[in-house]
Amino acid sequence: MSEPLLLTFNAGSSTVKIGLFSLADGAPRRMGKGVIDLRKEPVSLHLVEGPTIIDIPLKAPVTEDLHGLLDEALGWFAHHFDLSARASVVGHRIVHGGDVFAGPVVIDDAALQAIADLTPLAPLHQPQGVRLIRAIRHLRPGLVQTASFDTAFHRTQPEVARRFAIPRALHEEGIKRYGFHGLSYQFVAGALARRFPDFAGKKVVAAHLGSGASLCALDGGISRDSSMGFSTLDGIPMATRCGALDPGVLLHLLGAGGRTLPQLEDILYHRSGLLGLSGISADSRDLLESAAPEAAEAIAVFAFRIAGEVARLAASMGGLDGVLFTAGVGEHQPAIRAAVAERMGWLGLSLDATANAANAARIDAGGRVAAFVIPTDEEQVIADEAAALTHQRN
Repeated sequence: MSEPLLLTFNAGSSTVKIGLFSLADGAPRRMGKGVIDLRKEPVSLHLVEGPTIIDIPLKAPVTEDLHGLLDEALGWFAHHFDLSARASVVGHRIVHGGDVFAGPVVIDDAALQAIADLTPLAPLHQPQGVRLIRAIRHLRPGLVQTASFDTAFHRTQPEVARRFAIPRALHEEGIKRYGFHGLSYQFVAGALARRFPDFAGKKVVAAHLGSGASLCALDGGISRDSSMGFSTLDGIPMATRCGALDPGVLLHLLGAGGRTLPQLEDILYHRSGLLGLSGISADSRDLLESAAPEAAEAIAVFAFRIAGEVARLAASMGGLDGVLFTAGVGEHQPAIRAAVAERMGWLGLSLDATANAANAARIDAGGRVAAFVIPTDEEQVIADEAAALTHQRN
């Protein structure tokens, strides 16, 4: 009898990452993965099966419900992995769980409605997760679906970290700090404890540096504070998002600046960050290769804000034993890590240049503050939680 399979869906604002896991031994083991990039013309499926990489143009149009496109993509997966006979569960990454979800859940009608009701708190990402859940219900109605929430990991943060200095009634309405990238932080916290057990109970700031970027204060592997708060705009500058911004700027742009709310949203989410700072690119690799002074300034601001946020999060924990870099930029760009570390020498962080250049697992030079590079795997967390939930049901 063939082993059961588990699929994971990680929906971004313009991409869908699909993971395929075997459940032969109970614990999910990755077999393949794919990415549907909705920005490309034509839309394509980037499929990875072991050492084999295939780029497959998809013929189905991008519709609001994604039925045709997703059906075609699943067809390609089934061609390689026989999904029709063996797929048993689908796990989803959902960006926002609000104060409703403190951990993963099996998706029934009530859970789906509660997830959809949280859309105003994450208007770019939440609808993508909801429509994928509904599309799978339509295409494969017999599959059990689960949801893993990016905000759930941060529910351990104390009230003093979650509150804004606004009227208490607004806090009760849900205007508070939630934190994001929780699945990534959950994975790297566990990986750090396994690989470097001496740091399992210590105070570490993890920096998830990708197109979206944030930092998290991990005290004994538990979230105590984070750079992102109410929305995925907060904290440090990102590829195209602004990071922390004086609210007076928003009032000015909406008032004397004459911008409309949709225009302001476009500026903050799509035209700011590294792209806005440089006027050249949202990709830090392009900026590092550029001789333009604007590119150098963008990188300098990025590193400046990251280092400052590390110091703030260290204050939240009452100490700092290590800094952990993860995600695309954090894992693969030594120059960014070096620029951050250069501003943190006063805290006792210095990098080993050779280890940093090699993207080694530990890159500090033996100072008071350790530094690590640990690849993240959000899909593995989704798969582990989905498998645990469905095992409990059986």
